[in-house]
Amino acid sequence: MKTDTLFHELFRQWPALALDLAGLDPAAADRYRFRSEELKQAAFRLDGVLAPIEDSDDPYVFIEVQFQPDETLYRRLFAEIFLYLQRAPQACDWRALVLYPSAVTERIPRGYASLLSLPEVQRVDLSALSGQDSDTPGWELLRLIVDETDAALARAARMIQCQAEDLELLNFIETVLVYKLPRSSREEIQAMLGITDIDLKQTRFYQEVLAEGRLEGHQKGHQEGRQEGRQEGRQLGEALVLRRLLTHRFGPLPDWVEQRIQQAPPEQLETWAERLLDAESLPAVFEA
Repeated sequence: MKTDTLFHELFRQWPALALDLAGLDPAAADRYRFRSEELKQAAFRLDGVLAPIEDSDDPYVFIEVQFQPDETLYRRLFAEIFLYLQRAPQACDWRALVLYPSAVTERIPRGYASLLSLPEVQRVDLSALSGQDSDTPGWELLRLIVDETDAALARAARMIQCQAEDLELLNFIETVLVYKLPRSSREEIQAMLGITDIDLKQTRFYQEVLAEGRLEGHQKGHQEGRQEGRQEGRQLGEALVLRRLLTHRFGPLPDWVEQRIQQAPPEQLETWAERLLDAESLPAVFEA
């Protein structure tokens, strides 16, 4: 199961959950923003950072989701954290939150055991959370990821019954189950959950991006006042919609994606934008 994307979206929408897991006050969530950080000179990328708002004394929270054994994880993670802190404009407190599916996945390299005993470091065995409940926002969605499939389906059905009008939440629940049930189609999963009548294209994010991108493109076409201008404006608007949807789903776009977007007509861009709602990977969006 490709979990990094799920956890990134989980902590972006419900940062209180990450603070809770890191041993911090979940009530401080509105003072944080979740993002990825690239340390360009060293070619390092931090998995996720909960950054406090400016002029705040709250600690930075560095998040690592590790579902495969990795002998080099802590060597890389501490190098990235300390480089990030060294480049910060001023000294600041910090926490490291490392999430594992189970304790047996963790690999501790020689010379790093003492660092892991620091109070700033929180290592979480997600399998131990499957029987725990909490009022922290996002906790039920975390359980949805870590629970066994049957339990996750039952939990998802209960959540949908209670919050059927929250399309963004329904979209996340459905996406989690798509990852957990890779052999089932999205339509089959929707049928299991009883949400076959919900069009996820109506989610707030999709609609806002669609409206903004197309408006920008139409304005350009109108200003130029020619057929060529209108066509170019439509292409610009569709391209903007697609870029924002792809970036929201998969992160920064590689050069080959930008090249294909720039060369595609508006109709093809629309097709790709609709296809990404079901695609499990970036290349899958562009497959013939």
